[in-house]
Amino acid sequence: MATAAQWIEGARPRTLPAAVAPVLAGSGVALYEYGFCWWRAVLALLVSLLLQVGVNYANDYSDGIRGTDDNRVGPLRLVGSGLARPDAVKAAAFAAFGAAAVFGLALAISTSWWLVLVGALSILAAWYYTGGKKPYGYLGLGEVMVFVFFGLVAVLGTVYVQLEDLPGYSWLVAVGIGALACAILVANNLRDIPTDIGAGKRTLAVKLGDRGTRRLFAILVVLAAVMIARIAIATTPWACLALVAALPLARGTRTVVAGAKGPALIPVLQLTGVGELLYAVGLFAGLWIGR
Repeated sequence: MATAAQWIEGARPRTLPAAVAPVLAGSGVALYEYGFCWWRAVLALLVSLLLQVGVNYANDYSDGIRGTDDNRVGPLRLVGSGLARPDAVKAAAFAAFGAAAVFGLALAISTSWWLVLVGALSILAAWYYTGGKKPYGYLGLGEVMVFVFFGLVAVLGTVYVQLEDLPGYSWLVAVGIGALACAILVANNLRDIPTDIGAGKRTLAVKLGDRGTRRLFAILVVLAAVMIARIAIATTPWACLALVAALPLARGTRTVVAGAKGPALIPVLQLTGVGELLYAVGLFAGLWIGR
């Protein structure tokens, strides 16, 4: 039986910045528009965090029963390592999804009922990333869905539940956050190319190959930087405080471009996650100061 500490590790807490960042960035837009609502922001944060934990457990379960994690290089996997029964990990995933649905329903009641559909689609996307008979994560679509749900949907949803409107520049914020969320997965899949090929997992990294995946990572980081410039033009120069993310992102990009492989890429995931969080913190602070 897995210990409490192992269950926490299995939830992959180092991925949680990718859940916090879109809510922070979206709340920055609400602040700039004088529409910040703290309790709706907290509910949006809980939904985002629980969906992230849920998808982590769901991936642990689905990859584990397929044998994809048998020779994995990276964080602890509960099913693949034999520390927890598959049904227990699956139950943990659905418990997280259920809790996210409850908080999401509260947001829908207070704003618009069509958000229930968005929430349902988010949960389905989280499960079928590696779950089901034809998981889209095995078909090279993982990065697209991360960009959509942990970028566009998470940021724009946070903005909407507070403003009940979507300013045009909020899309720029969503693209920047989505690019960095996507970069985290690109780095993860770059590390796993050899084992994914052996397991028959056709991720985007497997399809692009080693060199193409490294280029994609760099492009995503540059795209996020370009969005900062465009946001600053559309709102306030203070938005450039998001450039505080440049240091960890530059270090991660340098490691990727230099050709690091296997375990040497694990720090890149942490650097990119920290970079995304700092990006969001900088935007939040800049939009608050410059309003």
